[in-house]
Amino acid sequence: MKESKLGLDFKKIEYAKSIARNISNDVQTFVDSYSTVAVERTLCRLMGIDGVDSNDVPLPNVLVDFIKDKGMLGHGVLYLLGNAILSTSLTPQQIAEKTSNNELDITTIPLGDEEKAHKALEPYVNASIKRIKNNRKRRENYIATIGEGSKPYLYVIVATGNIYEDVVQAQAAARQGADIIAVIRTTGQSLLDYVPFGATTEGFGGTFATQENFRIMRTALDEVGEEVGRYIRLCNYCSGLCMPEIAVMGALEGLDVMLNDALYGILFRDINMQRTLVDQYFSRVINGFAGVIINTGEDNYLTTADAFEQAHTVLASDLINEQLAFAAGLPSSQMGLGHAFEMNPDLENGFLYELSQAQMTREIFPEAPLKYMPPTKFMTGNVFKGQIQNALFNAISIWTNQGLQLLGMITEAIHTPFMSDRYLAIENAKYVFNNMKSIGEEVEYKKDGIIQKRAQTVLDDAINLLEKIDHESLFDALEKGIFGDVKRPKNGGKGLAGVFEKDSHYYNPFIKLMKGETK
Repeated sequence: MKESKLGLDFKKIEYAKSIARNISNDVQTFVDSYSTVAVERTLCRLMGIDGVDSNDVPLPNVLVDFIKDKGMLGHGVLYLLGNAILSTSLTPQQIAEKTSNNELDITTIPLGDEEKAHKALEPYVNASIKRIKNNRKRRENYIATIGEGSKPYLYVIVATGNIYEDVVQAQAAARQGADIIAVIRTTGQSLLDYVPFGATTEGFGGTFATQENFRIMRTALDEVGEEVGRYIRLCNYCSGLCMPEIAVMGALEGLDVMLNDALYGILFRDINMQRTLVDQYFSRVINGFAGVIINTGEDNYLTTADAFEQAHTVLASDLINEQLAFAAGLPSSQMGLGHAFEMNPDLENGFLYELSQAQMTREIFPEAPLKYMPPTKFMTGNVFKGQIQNALFNAISIWTNQGLQLLGMITEAIHTPFMSDRYLAIENAKYVFNNMKSIGEEVEYKKDGIIQKRAQTVLDDAINLLEKIDHESLFDALEKGIFGDVKRPKNGGKGLAGVFEKDSHYYNPFIKLMKGETK
């Protein structure tokens, strides 16, 4: 974007991004030295290890916990697996099964030649890489042949708790005009340090994220996509204690969009910041390679803090998230950076401020498929006012060329919106989008008016905040409650015990392969 409609100084924007890059680099220095139990379980899954033991404990958990209890996890699961393959001629799946049955202890096998151990893993590495590549090709072929919806993509949720009922709801939503179906996870799954196995039917407030559930829903959306002549994207959530595991399950089953944000987990689920920042890196490497659009969770800050006063924290976080995503090899075209229409509707000129911030976000991240969240904080039982709030939100979205439009639905708060309300939400958006299709190209903003000044102020405040974070570190900023008015300790929260320092034998070829740094 050569010229700013808001009169933004692009040198300031570049300066802001350079500070965010410094913050990201500081985080990455820490991340590069550590791994987690979730990362190691993810590597197990990439080796083809799946299923559960006699107590329904997932085999990746069984193997990683066994190695951890033996004090050998610093070596990394892959070196030990490769060494065991050389010694036993067993597959990774067989090794995991024998470990679960107490028939094998791979930590007692003498450590042999590292290169030979790495070579023994190659068939399994190549098989996973090929499968993920094929899923990406499947998506691209669908879009090339049957097409897709126009942006902003219409994004709706299903959350019955039963994957088979979710399919009914999802296919109905696609027929109504939805472009993205988000299957909400069951309440509390982000706090589980394992991924449930198989198809599930008893979630609350959502449906368990499992690989089988991903497969079932992907198949259903491909079927309805062919029926309606439009590729339907599938979204799920790889935040929480199993972030990289869920990312790889999505990559293996052909998901298209993933909530993928460590800051969301830190602030709103009390996940330890060290644990989840390490997990986030590998999960984003996987999502980048799989062609998955990530969603970040900045919109949540405005549910716990004032949307007018704290707008600059959203922008600062978006800028940091962008750089953290770049570090993982994600291109801008896969960054659904989050923001929201959440100001108090009683605020005078609130619409102008919301318009300003949406246009600002678009200009600062011109290539990103921005994720724009609907008004929720000030929704009441007044149905008519609620529909107007959603219409204003839809107007700004088409006006400022947002990417992923999460539709406001009157009954969303009961987890599974009424199908009729989902229909009305889609109709509302389609009506506004059609009637205001070119408004962004036609309308300019008054020089030094309310809209321009608001954007310039938010950018300046974001720069000041980034400078402060750069001086202190992101870890310190999170401890002080910079984002969302929520404070989290560096050594507190859930999952810290699952973080460990890599030793000299540690091996993970997927990062370089997926980032295109090796062939």
